[in-house]
Amino acid sequence: MKLSKKIILIIISVIILYSIFLFLSDLEKIFDKITEFKFEFLPLILLSVISGWFCVYYRWNLLLKTFGIHIPHKQNFQIFMGGSALGITPGKVGELFKSEFLKEKFNIPRTKSAPLIIAEKFYDIVAAVIISALGIWFFPELGYVLIVGIVVLVIIFKLLNSKKIFNNCIKIFSKLKFIQNLIQPLSSSHDVLQKALSGKTLIFSILLSMAYWISTGFACYFVILGFGIDTIPLLNSISTYSSSIIAGALSFIPGGIGIAEGSLVSLLSIQNIETSEAIILVIFIRLFTLWFTTITGFIMIKTSNSIS
Repeated sequence: MKLSKKIILIIISVIILYSIFLFLSDLEKIFDKITEFKFEFLPLILLSVISGWFCVYYRWNLLLKTFGIHIPHKQNFQIFMGGSALGITPGKVGELFKSEFLKEKFNIPRTKSAPLIIAEKFYDIVAAVIISALGIWFFPELGYVLIVGIVVLVIIFKLLNSKKIFNNCIKIFSKLKFIQNLIQPLSSSHDVLQKALSGKTLIFSILLSMAYWISTGFACYFVILGFGIDTIPLLNSISTYSSSIIAGALSFIPGGIGIAEGSLVSLLSIQNIETSEAIILVIFIRLFTLWFTTITGFIMIKTSNSIS
């Protein structure tokens, strides 16, 4: 799979966005902060991020097994991470290409795999809202994001449970050329999706999704500590990060770029972090979470050609 021009443009846009953030800040203070970063926290940051990968990978494997799909872990993990590389597409719909990988490599029908990817996104939002809610007692400002997240969850739940509404939404997404091959499998797989969102699968998937957000929130916390800031409690760090990602996801902008960063800067500023410090924190947090995952995913896509 080759990088599309759109994805390259997204990456260039991110570089420009981060450059603007830095340009509008106190560059001297930012440079001083970077040089003061405590690199002993780097292994903890990477371990937290990678632990989060395995939480959602286990969830993905659980969803596959629910429908009798068994793939060797090595190949399955490559496919999973390859899909993660396309998380920078609008609404993360690019992750639907995991379904393409499974069809090409293992001849697994798209009608079985495509709805599982939608289920993953639903579980991500459910868990993010729950994690954000846990921190609202200590950080009331998260309530605004939480209310919007709950409203969206109700809408999504209604969408996924009504076959008529679901198919109408599929027709809307059919206008996106880069996922047109996946529209037919999705439109005829509503029953699969409902099974993926019920019973024990529902409970375990939400728990694994929460573990993912907590693990990634730890990475956020360790980045903050790495810059010598110890005024933000762990729970606040986790809730703040998950809330900013909810805001980015609801925007349907590729990777939530700009919205997630702006929300995170604002939420950190509310917690008495200077704007210039908040900006550098956010850039580092996103580099270690979104972009480290994206780059690793692209490497997996490259090596996926060797999957047999």
